[in-house]
Amino acid sequence: MSQDRKMIYLCLAHMSEEGLEQKYIKEAFDTNWVVPLGPNVNAFEALLKEFHGGKNEAVALSAGTAAVHLGLLACGVGPGDEVCVQSFTFCASSHPITYLGATPVFIDSEKDTWNMDPELLEQAIEDRIAKTGKKPKAIVPVALYGMPYNCERIMEIAKKYDIPVVEDAAEGFGSCYKGQMLGTFGRFGVLSFNGNKMITTSGGGALLCQNAEDKEKIMWYATQAREAYPYYQHEEIGYNYRMSNICAGIGRGQMAIANEHIAHHKHVQALYEELLADVEGITVHKAPSADYDSNYWLCTIELDPSLRIKGQENAYKEVITSAVGGAAGVIHAVDTATTDCQPNDNVEALRVWMLDAKIEARPVWKPMHKQPVYKHAPAYLNGVSEAIFKVGMCLPAGPYVTDEDIRYIVETIKSAIEK
Repeated sequence: MSQDRKMIYLCLAHMSEEGLEQKYIKEAFDTNWVVPLGPNVNAFEALLKEFHGGKNEAVALSAGTAAVHLGLLACGVGPGDEVCVQSFTFCASSHPITYLGATPVFIDSEKDTWNMDPELLEQAIEDRIAKTGKKPKAIVPVALYGMPYNCERIMEIAKKYDIPVVEDAAEGFGSCYKGQMLGTFGRFGVLSFNGNKMITTSGGGALLCQNAEDKEKIMWYATQAREAYPYYQHEEIGYNYRMSNICAGIGRGQMAIANEHIAHHKHVQALYEELLADVEGITVHKAPSADYDSNYWLCTIELDPSLRIKGQENAYKEVITSAVGGAAGVIHAVDTATTDCQPNDNVEALRVWMLDAKIEARPVWKPMHKQPVYKHAPAYLNGVSEAIFKVGMCLPAGPYVTDEDIRYIVETIKSAIEK
């Protein structure tokens, strides 16, 4: 391949061929609905409800993080409470817990799904009750890279201890467990429409609710918690979290191609599995059974620790001075190239090798219990997430990624391996 080929990005949603996004955005401007409410917002919420089976109400919000925040708030989480949350995830799953003055209790992962280990979850609940005299206020499982969590077992445990579940399905839009879509099992379900998600509103998210009463409460919190007076009266703290009518217009257009995007990601996963099947030292992560219908938002691989990558001797020798992995140019300078928990040298060497070939690849999420900001938080561990973090890598899977691109990516991986 020539060096002037396009950059192959990890995952980037794109506009529909029909141009519906532009149509709905134009309507918003033509009718002067350039505010965080309006016809596009209402229509987008209706489409989300229909997409998820028609039983769950949807509230369109400014971000998936806002959805986690409001879901926890509606579950009564507040100062002094604890919330059981998956450790192997992005920080948006746990940061809202701290926004509310509560403490995250991190739960490690299963080997097969990489998601919350139900047995560790129950152990944690029992231990927190014994140590604090009260049960955790909520449970937050996460659909890591689109892979469903063990919904059946987690919901059994939640019911046993009468603890509400806020499903973080931000990466799992359209993923199903035993035929039921993620986000519809718990009291609330979190969706994300960031620019790199399965569908996008440029930025934004939504919260799925089990009933109209919860929807009304979430909408109230999302619009500054204003009381019903002809002037502004506030008796509780609210937030400015509603999605704009402009962003919702994008979302309406994206819903027309949502199933197409999901099908594409599954196709990409199948092709990676086929092309990497005989590459020694590379394992493609996949669903453990037919019960787990992943959207494969990102396709992930594991590198055997013994695998030697060209340039591996130079891994972590230089401090990074530019944005990496979607940081959009925002980076906080550091004075060391290493931390006490990081991917193996061969993973970092492969990331650099692929970047030189104009392929964006990243390590998997660093477990939250290993993040310095959470060093004092309780954690119930089995070593799984740390082990995967050392050997895991995400490969491009977005709508712009073609079969030719996948073959180029696989050939690049092969070329990086020292014989």
